Amino acid sequence: MHRLAVAVAPLLVGSVFAVADLLLGPTQVVLGLVVIAPLLAASLVGRRLTAAYGIGALATAVLLGVFDDQYTSENWVAQSVRIAGVTAGSILALVACSARLRRERRMRQLTRESAEAQAHAQVAEGMARLAEVLQRSLLTEPPELDNLDIAVRYVPAAEHVKIGGDWYDVFGAPDGRTMLVIGDVAGHDRSAAASMAAVRHMLRGISQVITGSPADVLTALDDAVGSLNPPILATVLLAEIRLGPQVADGVRLCWSNAGHPPPVAMRGGVAEILEQARADPLLGLRLALPRQDHELWLAAGDVVVMFTDGLVEERGQVIDKGLEWVRQTVEGATDRPAAEVCEALMLRLADTRGDDDAALLVVRAREVENDPRPAVALQVPVSDPTTAVSS
Repeated sequence: MHRLAVAVAPLLVGSVFAVADLLLGPTQVVLGLVVIAPLLAASLVGRRLTAAYGIGALATAVLLGVFDDQYTSENWVAQSVRIAGVTAGSILALVACSARLRRERRMRQLTRESAEAQAHAQVAEGMARLAEVLQRSLLTEPPELDNLDIAVRYVPAAEHVKIGGDWYDVFGAPDGRTMLVIGDVAGHDRSAAASMAAVRHMLRGISQVITGSPADVLTALDDAVGSLNPPILATVLLAEIRLGPQVADGVRLCWSNAGHPPPVAMRGGVAEILEQARADPLLGLRLALPRQDHELWLAAGDVVVMFTDGLVEERGQVIDKGLEWVRQTVEGATDRPAAEVCEALMLRLADTRGDDDAALLVVRAREVENDPRPAVALQVPVSDPTTAVSS
């Protein structure tokens, strides 16, 4: 009903002026006003109906000219001008109608594209939120140990969808060792997060059945990762902590590095970057190179910091600058608990947040008890990853 009313509105308007011309008589010529009908149609109906109203207006003007006696030698010039005006008005109405229809089509297209983009964004946001929740469910709290104070932290990349391939892990091995892991799978998307979960679980599983050194565990992990399809490339720093044979000996830290940034250790108030003479390859390359183990002893108060490159890399700067900043920060955190060391290190990200996420693991040796608590990891998700967690 509404569409019918819109369609006949120009007809009614044209009829009003035609009737007015008839009622006013031949002496009052208003026939040119019938051009308003196609002009009105241009804003209401389609091209065909607008053209029909234009033709109708022209025919009406011609016929009313006969009624008004406008084809005499005295009046034919003025009548020709009126007919030309109605013709031009009808043509302009058709042009205006075409332009309006193009704008309406474009608006409909933009509205449809906007709706589709919004729907896709909502789906992507939901998937990203799910991936983030799944990733954070893997970032568990460290175990509570009498001999170690542990803090962990994860901050997502600012320029991505809050998921990525960085992770940390702390768990107990069956023979009483405490395993420390910091790793980074290439990428910042759901695929990287899924690959990270796969590597993390494989590393945990291998550590439960292989009682060898961290280098032995990483060698087995490299074989497992290299057999995956599609292939995964990752850097991992794996360390194990054992209590010394005597309480006074402290704890023994042994680690192996698969292409990861080196850890930083502070012993006796002096911090150093634990770089190695020969770098071991990252996981996934399956190079026939023996992996190396490195070790040191930690006394009460000594600190070891493990981190991903998101903490030390800054766009336009060499990584050595970031490593030195970490070393100086750790050295200035003498006698501070692991959580406070963690907080001091994460302050760097306030000014350098960019295209990489960052994971951090800080361990401080405590006074060793005669009967230390076993290293059993608590599988509780970190509820607020922006707050350091300490045991």
